[in-house]
Amino acid sequence: MEDEPKRSERIAKVIARAGLASRRAAERMIAEGRVAVNGKPVTGPALNVSPSDRITVDGRPLAAPGPVRIWRYHKPAGLITSARDEKGRPTVFDNLPEDMPRVMSIGRLDLNSEGLLLLTNDGEVKRRLELPSTGWLRRYRVRVKGRPAEALLAPLREGLKLEGEAFRPMAVSMDRQQGANAWLTVALREGRNREIRRAMEAVGLVVNRLIRISYGPFQLGGLKPGEVEEVKQQVVRDQLGAGTNPGAKTRRPRRGAAGPGGS
Repeated sequence: MEDEPKRSERIAKVIARAGLASRRAAERMIAEGRVAVNGKPVTGPALNVSPSDRITVDGRPLAAPGPVRIWRYHKPAGLITSARDEKGRPTVFDNLPEDMPRVMSIGRLDLNSEGLLLLTNDGEVKRRLELPSTGWLRRYRVRVKGRPAEALLAPLREGLKLEGEAFRPMAVSMDRQQGANAWLTVALREGRNREIRRAMEAVGLVVNRLIRISYGPFQLGGLKPGEVEEVKQQVVRDQLGAGTNPGAKTRRPRRGAAGPGGS
């Protein structure tokens, strides 16, 4: 077909959209020689493929991409957000229902953090929603030890620089004092590794509980720890411009007005 070259895409992106792996993991598969196109091993990720090409991974045909699906999961504390853990600790994926398809997490929550974790079957959606440029707000309820005064929180709102790493300004509000602890609501648009905990420590506060309550427009709501619930396809289409049509191009997600990576 004359228009086929226009529809070609990088092979790692095609593998990711099929839900087999994230784009980065797909590039590792290619480097390991596990991917072939039309019977010939692929030697590098800089290869464009078209819908007529036959792609195999580990000798098995790559499944056609299905509709983009997203689930809300209430991650309990004590689970690793990883497919495998070298220390043998339990992971998020060990605790999902048996009838769940293969999914990937959108962003992370560290071992001791809890709350909303989004899961998807689409590696390209995972990559896109993790980018700071997406602009989705992440909101957390944070319990800290002590009695934080407004002056103490000011550096968080202005933006910190720790060990040469610049943190963007956070929206921080005091909710209530509860004995020796205080509850804060923290919102940010970027989820760096342990960002909230590190920022709080920098101003002299120790986080003893951290719960993500929203990620963009998606809310933790009444989900109980360990519960998982699929987002309705209409909502997925409204937020991502994707859903029932696997070939549809995913547009840039809408900024979440009421809601917010791994902290």
